[in-house]
Amino acid sequence: MLVGLAPSDDAAVYLVAPDTAIVETLDFFPPIVDDAYASGAIGAANAMSDVFAMGGEVLFALQIAAWPEDLSLDQLETLFRGGVDKVREAGGVVAGGHTVIDREPKYGLAVTGRVHPDHILRKNALRVGDALWLTKPLGTGVLTTAHKNGKLAPEDLASVIASMVTLNRGAARAAIEAGLHAATDVTGFALAGHAHEMAEQSKVSVRIRAGLVPLLPGAREHARGASFGGLERNRSHFLEGGRVRFDGVDDDMRTLMLDPQTSGGLLVGVPAAHAEAWDRARGAHGVSATRIGEAAAGEGVIVTA
Repeated sequence: MLVGLAPSDDAAVYLVAPDTAIVETLDFFPPIVDDAYASGAIGAANAMSDVFAMGGEVLFALQIAAWPEDLSLDQLETLFRGGVDKVREAGGVVAGGHTVIDREPKYGLAVTGRVHPDHILRKNALRVGDALWLTKPLGTGVLTTAHKNGKLAPEDLASVIASMVTLNRGAARAAIEAGLHAATDVTGFALAGHAHEMAEQSKVSVRIRAGLVPLLPGAREHARGASFGGLERNRSHFLEGGRVRFDGVDDDMRTLMLDPQTSGGLLVGVPAAHAEAWDRARGAHGVSATRIGEAAAGEGVIVTA
């Protein structure tokens, strides 16, 4: 076992040959948009993201679903199709799955991938001086909550769905080709929380400039006054717990830094010696990314304006 629970990371990694390790992960949750096909694609992209966050490639997946008896099976079939198509886009195949009856729909994948043991991306590999790059804009949590409340414009819904169904495969390939070693994906613990995980495990501090962080259209507007379960848990754990400090950052941006993401981007550490290789690899794979900060001596996460 190369990566397990101590220290924990985005997925488990098990060595099976000198040049091959298996990457294993599992994720599922209730659909967050009304469109069944998009829900399947989002759920699949989100589950596979943990394989990419370890630097791996997807081999195959098993679908997991809970479905109410009074909902149409045609919708379930459409949801499955969204997941199957997204796994195929990632270069993998859906090989089966399991369903149960439940009052609330839920969907996700158990994903098996592979990675070269010398090319694993890890949370604990960040080093002082590494630049921090983010490969997707923030705001999926506040925007999908606004959608649930009937307050999101159709064009902003289209933008957030497009972001969530975008695979992190290209970003992971670029990171490996550039010789990088530190990465994680930004999901339920938000950008600030996942940055804290990297800082804590790597024994460095992370400095983020809020003004550089990319945002989805409408994210700032819907962050104003936002309050929901995942956001409040992040506020309590990371902000009130003192794990993340803000300096001169307005309330809306604080909310977005603590906004739980679904199928967010990769947060990647780039040493100065690998900066040109990272730029070339990103261009080759069509990856849009933004430099948002750096790793420094010390501990914790500090977010400045």
